[in-house]
Amino acid sequence: MRIVEANFMESAQSIQDSPSPDKAEVAFLGRSNVGKSSLLNTLTHRKGLAKSSSTPGKTQLINYFNIKFKTDKEEVPFLYARFVDLPGFGYAKVSKSLKKDWNSNLTGYLEQRQCLQIFVHLIDSRHTDLAIDKNVDEFLKANKRGDQIIINAFTKIDKLKQSDLQKLKRENPEGIFISNLKKKGVEALQNRITEYLFGS
Repeated sequence: MRIVEANFMESAQSIQDSPSPDKAEVAFLGRSNVGKSSLLNTLTHRKGLAKSSSTPGKTQLINYFNIKFKTDKEEVPFLYARFVDLPGFGYAKVSKSLKKDWNSNLTGYLEQRQCLQIFVHLIDSRHTDLAIDKNVDEFLKANKRGDQIIINAFTKIDKLKQSDLQKLKRENPEGIFISNLKKKGVEALQNRITEYLFGS
């Protein structure tokens, strides 16, 4: 199974103005500058699909993308889902009132979106012990429904020494280890997503 089409659908400020929850959704979340936009572009084979910003924390909207998968089955040749690009947390130079609304809207989406099936938590492989990532991980585990899963995806592994990478893999046996630069781990992430959503 592979992604054959990916298109931007719409942006929303909160769950209230989000699109109808009629497709399974995969939410990508991570600290600002973790490589989220680059990963989404690599995963969907669309270079400019997700816009990365030179200013960390600039993206403040929930961005929805329609994703079309090609299967190997004649009776069901295509399957559909949505990828959701969530605002990066940390670093954002915004006012306290805006940050409060922003966090509230993001929390509302994560807690209440009924069609949300997978959380992909992106973690910089060079900085795996940051309090902000641990807080997010605890939040996801505390709020995860029985029909949802969390995938921890460690980015920028090309910047690690091999010994450090092997240690990281031993400590996180369920993790996905990604290098956008060398296209490593991207197929493994796609397979984990499609296996959970579609059973193949």
